[in-house]
Amino acid sequence: MRLPLLALLARGPAHGYELKQDLEQLLGAAYPPTNVGQIYVTLGRLEKSGLIEGEEIAQESRPNKKIYRLTDAGQEALRAWFDETADEPRVRDEFFMKLALAPRTGLADQIALINKQRREYLTTMRNLSKLAATENRDNRIAHLLIEGAMLHLQADLDWLERCQEELEELQ
Repeated sequence: MRLPLLALLARGPAHGYELKQDLEQLLGAAYPPTNVGQIYVTLGRLEKSGLIEGEEIAQESRPNKKIYRLTDAGQEALRAWFDETADEPRVRDEFFMKLALAPRTGLADQIALINKQRREYLTTMRNLSKLAATENRDNRIAHLLIEGAMLHLQADLDWLERCQEELEELQ
């Protein structure tokens, strides 16, 4: 959450709730809703680390609000983030760990695990398809997010198929 908030502040000062709305509007309904409390905690940490500065703004009929702006250090951290490549492919996968350890425990069948996970992926894919149909067509970022998630799910489904074939050969 740290770096996305810095990125939103790169366009100009904003308060926490405004940042939450900007993030949700940008990413659409496919992205899990952001907890405004988490945003304010993160903003506090960013301020303590000198990446942003906050300024209290008095309001007549409401409590004061705090507007945050990016510091030079924050802008430098943001540049460094954009220069980095994304993480390597996941190798520490919880489902794969279950699949690998199931025979040692005698508590779960590997093929049953695969089938259950497959159903979960297919349900998620259907839900994303429905979401794509209802998402604002002008929000290309949200559609790209949905498309990327669906492509990852399809790859995961293909991999599950490969796992099942391999395990069935061993039996």
